[in-house]
Amino acid sequence: MEFKLESVSLQKQEKTILSSISLEIPAGSIFILIGPSGSGKSSLLRLLNRLDAPTSGRILYKDQPIESYPVQELRKEVGMLFQHPVMINGTVRDNIALGHKLQKKDLPEEKVLELIERVGLEKDLIDKDASVLSGGQKQRVALARTLANDPKVLLLDEPTSALDPGAVVQVRETLIQQAKRGITLVWVTHDMDVASDVATGGALLVGGKIVVQGGREELFEGKNQIAQTFLKGELKENE
Repeated sequence: MEFKLESVSLQKQEKTILSSISLEIPAGSIFILIGPSGSGKSSLLRLLNRLDAPTSGRILYKDQPIESYPVQELRKEVGMLFQHPVMINGTVRDNIALGHKLQKKDLPEEKVLELIERVGLEKDLIDKDASVLSGGQKQRVALARTLANDPKVLLLDEPTSALDPGAVVQVRETLIQQAKRGITLVWVTHDMDVASDVATGGALLVGGKIVVQGGREELFEGKNQIAQTFLKGELKENE
């Protein structure tokens, strides 16, 4: 089991964001988190690499309390990809090697080229100014930068929602390839086509609570009334 959450709650400024979340995320899975806007999906994701800490409850990573891992060590194993990739000033090479540079380490040229190829970019982009790349290219550079740490888990917070349709397909396929390599994906998305295509399992959150969780069929073809209402686009919630 990659992650296990036991009665996890999160409050911010006296507002309950997550309430009594109990969840297991299997190693090697593509585990999707779906639900209306404001339901707590991204907040849950942030707990998994300690960008935030739960107000109560317990999170286990590989059967150990998550807080027992030094934060920087945890984030090497549990990488995160955001909706809007941020590029530093410099080339594609500079961006991919950023994590190693911050640790005062060198990322060998052959490793940079391997990562560029792994995420489906052309190798001749290595010396290109990252700021002029397309949205899809930037997202794949951000992914390569995360993969440079050899993560065991990728936390994906709407990684394709800001991309044009062609780039969505490219980035999605690139991410699925990482899952085939054994990396666990925990994927927040509003795109039900993407969710139903890629999920091996997942959970539906509404109002900070889990409404249904389980395998793909249970999530998308089960009889839960709230889940069916959401999948039909008829369940709304304010941010």
